[in-house]
Amino acid sequence: MSEVTNAQEQHGATSGGIAGRTALVTGGGSGIGLATAKLLAADGAHVTICGRTAEKLEAAVADIRTAAANGVVVSHIVADVTDEEQTAAAVAHAAEPTGNLDICFANAGGAFHMGSILGADIAGVRATIDLNLTGTIITIKHAAEAMVASGQGGAIVANSSGAGHFVHRWLWAYGASKAGLEMVCKAAAEELGDKGIRVNAVQPGIIDDELMTVITAGGPLLEDYLDQMPIRRLGTVDDIARAVRFLVGPESSWITGEMLGVDGGHHLRRGADYSKLFGG
Repeated sequence: MSEVTNAQEQHGATSGGIAGRTALVTGGGSGIGLATAKLLAADGAHVTICGRTAEKLEAAVADIRTAAANGVVVSHIVADVTDEEQTAAAVAHAAEPTGNLDICFANAGGAFHMGSILGADIAGVRATIDLNLTGTIITIKHAAEAMVASGQGGAIVANSSGAGHFVHRWLWAYGASKAGLEMVCKAAAEELGDKGIRVNAVQPGIIDDELMTVITAGGPLLEDYLDQMPIRRLGTVDDIARAVRFLVGPESSWITGEMLGVDGGHHLRRGADYSKLFGG
């Protein structure tokens, strides 16, 4: 039996569920990260969330515990994914319930620049790339090192975006950072497969959460989004959480290097035109 098959069987990748596994969710204090952490905990995984604001994380932990299965450990640690020392500490903390890290959802991200390439705010561009791309690289590095050290394998999922796959006008800095993230995921999947580690990404469409209210409250940009979606509705955080749960569970044990669009079919048409947010 090959090394990868042994690692997957030890990790439970071919049978059973995720009960008793350990999981780290970055950016887990709200939105997609919180919804995913709740679902993982409900299915029996010990879950650690991290983010930059302690009060937000504490409230999220209380929320996750309301859904968690019996015996599940739910905890938080303050960590900025662009800081390698803090991210390594978050990985180590997440592994504490069993001594191993089995699941990582590299969810933390955001946009600090929106607008034309002409006159671009380069500081905002750099901050966007640092958070989405460098932060995900750091997270994957340390999660994968922990999984290799355990010999148990594991599953890593990164949060990308449709904007990293097809052009959204004036969202190019965010899109470029997410496109880079996807290439890192593919490279990691290719490199780490023989160690029993699977690496995939989700590509959410427009999601109805607190981060997107400036769009989802209504207006020309929302209508532009909906006009380009065969399934013409806003996505929910649970839509994404269920996709992540699939990708970290035994149901997807032969899937790696996949970039999964969860966007109502938006990728079949064109990207949204963010100039409409500014009256363009």
